[in-house]
Amino acid sequence: MFKEMIGKRSEKVKNIVERGMVKKFAEAIGDPHPIFIDEVYGKQSRYGKNIAPPTFPRVFEYGEIEELQLPNKGLIHGEQIYHYKRPLFVGETIYCYTEVADYYEKTGKNGWMGFIILKLYGEDAEGENIFTEEQVVIITETVRKELVR
Repeated sequence: MFKEMIGKRSEKVKNIVERGMVKKFAEAIGDPHPIFIDEVYGKQSRYGKNIAPPTFPRVFEYGEIEELQLPNKGLIHGEQIYHYKRPLFVGETIYCYTEVADYYEKTGKNGWMGFIILKLYGEDAEGENIFTEEQVVIITETVRKELVR
């Protein structure tokens, strides 16, 4: 169903690791560690500045893959994994994009399921990779029937 999407990418989108947003995010996830929110603490840390929580890239924009039309409801969030080369620094600019990495199908207890693997990337201004995020989105038989209509 989505095999032809493998390898398709969105355009890069500029994001900023904004201090106020990092603070709100840290509070929302219940982790107000001073490395995220206290400027003095950040300056005295091994990084010399504040960093963002590891799951902070959830708030970034990654662009749209025009040909990829997934429904807004009925999908199952299967898995999400982050890999970092280094932390995200408060105040820096990150360029993000999405790629369809894989698609496969299986039959389960509730019928047919499709698994679309999305890989999300975050790079610095020089194009160096900072992080990747891999998401597994499960498409159920019910959602598939709606998509095929």
